[in-house]
Amino acid sequence: MATNTPVVISADHAGFARKEWLKQLLMGRGYQVTDLGPETLQPDDDYPAYAFRLAEAVVGDPLTKGILLCGNGQGICVAANKVTGIRAVSAFSPEMAVSTRNDDNANVLCLPGRFQENDEIGEIAIAWLETQFSDEERHHRRIGQLAERESAHS
Repeated sequence: MATNTPVVISADHAGFARKEWLKQLLMGRGYQVTDLGPETLQPDDDYPAYAFRLAEAVVGDPLTKGILLCGNGQGICVAANKVTGIRAVSAFSPEMAVSTRNDDNANVLCLPGRFQENDEIGEIAIAWLETQFSDEERHHRRIGQLAERESAHS
């Protein structure tokens, strides 16, 4: 059940193969996917550049969701969270992915290229993309506290 939610995707060398696979899966399900690179495997690349580029694209369009991949899914997540307005999360199960969208209104999903198989990655990404923010007051309050902290330190 694809939506017309725009999705941007990117990865470093360790997540490249999974990115390519996931991109095809999402497009096959009707998602509007924009690949922010790399176009070809770059064995010596560094994840921060991809994370920053994708995070800026997501911040620039609040309707856009982002998916990042690196070896363990964590470095690229740390990097993306350096961009004000990003709520990048890791999820290792569909249930965890649903929770990050429902409760935290996460706008970037970070996945490991080395520790999960394609089918697991696909299930997690689809669950995340198909979950809407709950819009409950308590979740808005908590996200507001994060935004206050960001603005105080920018």
